[in-house]
Amino acid sequence: MNREQLLSDLTRAFYDASRHKRNKPYQRLFAARLDKNLEALCDELINRTYKPLPSTCFLINDPKLREVFAANFRDRIVHHLYYNYTHEWLERTFIYDSYSCIKGRGTHFGIDRLEHHILCESQNYSQRCYVLKMDIKGYFMHINRQRLLDITLRQLRRLRQNFGSSLLDFLEYLSREIILLNPTDGCIMKGNRAEWLHLPKEKSLFCSPLGCGLPIGNLTSQLFSNVFLNELDQYMKRELKCKHYGRYVDDFYVVSCDRDFLRSLIPRVRYFLLQNLNLYLHEGKVRIYNASFGVDFLGAYLKPYRRYVNNPTLHRIKKKLPLVEHETCPKHIQARLNSWLGIMGHYSSTHLQRKLFLPMRTPWQYGRFVEKRSKLKYVLKEA
Repeated sequence: MNREQLLSDLTRAFYDASRHKRNKPYQRLFAARLDKNLEALCDELINRTYKPLPSTCFLINDPKLREVFAANFRDRIVHHLYYNYTHEWLERTFIYDSYSCIKGRGTHFGIDRLEHHILCESQNYSQRCYVLKMDIKGYFMHINRQRLLDITLRQLRRLRQNFGSSLLDFLEYLSREIILLNPTDGCIMKGNRAEWLHLPKEKSLFCSPLGCGLPIGNLTSQLFSNVFLNELDQYMKRELKCKHYGRYVDDFYVVSCDRDFLRSLIPRVRYFLLQNLNLYLHEGKVRIYNASFGVDFLGAYLKPYRRYVNNPTLHRIKKKLPLVEHETCPKHIQARLNSWLGIMGHYSSTHLQRKLFLPMRTPWQYGRFVEKRSKLKYVLKEA
């Protein structure tokens, strides 16, 4: 591996990792001695002496209680380096209907694709059509790290001609260091430890089976989660011949006019996940929808030729409305309101937007709501 090229790639990775983090103390501390820090990190990588530092563990409660492991800033640079080298080539091995953490293929793309599959299978709702939705129980906490490493190395070796032997050898080394790391070892815990008592065991890495679990919050975890479940995607498309199939992280669906066919898939998927990936279906979330009556997916509720905000998303917005009523900074009010209005603007929700936001008092003191093309926007008064 050429040292000069690696140092240049690390510099790019540093700026990628610094995006939206310029005011964070850890970023400023690393940037204060940028050249020396990058050169030291470069030497560790070349000499194969690099070892990740302890992560910081904490809980977040939006939209629900989750455990997050934040990598040291130095390690985030390495994550971006690895991602910059590999993501473009690995993503080419994914199916088109894999939506999460891929540029241009986010939640709205996933919703569009589900609607497309329903329209195709039902012939524009002229035939009865069903959607089988399935979920994986405690996905990130039950990813077997050694199995993930084997799958990742196999994919990288298939792409050998794109990397070259020197870079491939380096990526194999980094894959081992990143994937096999147990983030709970020596981690720094922040917050009230009593709060962990309210976290279900299947949602915590501290309760994961031996050798299992990826830290939620790492860039590489997002990439590796797709690499791991690409095995399921290929099985669904190639072996089970599911034409209308899609997946967002661990939430996946199949669309078909044959309800019995969808029912027959459930035990086969359950067996594949257990035997090949050591994962379990979330039995409480296996459900078959009649597409004409509505399908809940990625924050949207799809009905024939229209889509609505689903109830959990709407509940979260309603829960936070009092924060705006007690806010005194006009710019903060504008940011919050336009964030919610932007979310709701993707759905058939004009009447709902008026009902929720127009009766509010505080926003009218600093600005007004403007409606354009059946969408509301909040603008501040001119100074």
